[in-house]
Amino acid sequence: MAWRIDEVVIRGEIDNTVEGRTTGTIWLAGRERPLLLDLEGDCWRDLAGTRLTFTNPDPQEEDTSELEEIQRGVVGDITASQKAQLLTISEEEAERLEEAGRDVPTEWKHIFYLEWFTPENGRVLLETTEYQLSVSEHVWQMDAETEGAQKLANLQAMRDAMAEVIQRTPTGKRTRQPSDDDDEFVWEERLKESDRLTDAYQEVLEKYLDDPSAEQKEAFVMGWDGLLETLADKAEGKETTHEGWSRISERGDEDWEDEEDEDDDELFRQHPLQERSQELILRAMDICRDQKLESLPEAELLTSSLLQIAGKLAGALNGDYERETGYVLAVLKRCVNWENDALTACNGLIAQAKNEEQRTVLKALEASIFEVREAIVNLRTKLKAN
Repeated sequence: MAWRIDEVVIRGEIDNTVEGRTTGTIWLAGRERPLLLDLEGDCWRDLAGTRLTFTNPDPQEEDTSELEEIQRGVVGDITASQKAQLLTISEEEAERLEEAGRDVPTEWKHIFYLEWFTPENGRVLLETTEYQLSVSEHVWQMDAETEGAQKLANLQAMRDAMAEVIQRTPTGKRTRQPSDDDDEFVWEERLKESDRLTDAYQEVLEKYLDDPSAEQKEAFVMGWDGLLETLADKAEGKETTHEGWSRISERGDEDWEDEEDEDDDELFRQHPLQERSQELILRAMDICRDQKLESLPEAELLTSSLLQIAGKLAGALNGDYERETGYVLAVLKRCVNWENDALTACNGLIAQAKNEEQRTVLKALEASIFEVREAIVNLRTKLKAN
């Protein structure tokens, strides 16, 4: 998972006055010596060619001893051009105003987003609206075409970092029919891979959640190239030419495990049940954010449980290789437990609903969770029968 350092930063400086090179110095609470950044690549256009200094008004000390002092690697997305609409009063006061039908005061703030990647520490991220920022004049100017190329390089860096997290077993080395003695070991190894995929998937969802091209970027970064091609065809109004994909998409969950096609080696197949789970977690995140429920422990349990399900199903059902039935059953059993947790959390949110509209939205979400849970149970039953 990414190192998130926004709370521990005391102050720092990012220098991109030399084109193609971004350097920096960042002081962290609890460390005598600062982090020294030496990164290939440039910031986004708003900060490219400038020197940015920043100060955290409320640093918190945490253990960052595993962060290397010299951070040598490549840039990720570095920008202060994005904005977020934030409350200017407490959440409790905002809730009282909403209940009274009055406008809630907000203000737009710039988000400082600083991301980089190193071989030793992987992805390091700072994302905040609370810092005091000071930007110098531009020493050189970046044009739109160059910024687009840099953003593509940033996507590739994120993809490489997630590949390190996932550590996929090459398809040809997977054990397709383990013996009884090896079953438990093989399933455990595959479950560990599924856990790593879930971690990466959660990180990717959080990064691109509000991006208008989120679906394409998520597919690229996760290494789901077949899905990326399918999305591209869909955007162009084309129907997929892959017969197996068409049959699977039309059929839904039924007989997925029986589908065989000699051309499937190069195809990423997104199982309909995983697709439904992915849509469900995105919907739950939107609801919690729109209804201002994110700070509640029930909302955290809800989204974390649904994230686990979407990630685990991606590892167990998506892709171009055969699964051992025992492995899939083990994953589905875990998912049923997380579905139960999600339902418990959703019930808790419904009990705390502040108005009928909020209750209706949460009730609809609860119904969808039940539907996905039932689909998982049905798939487990079918696999057991086979």
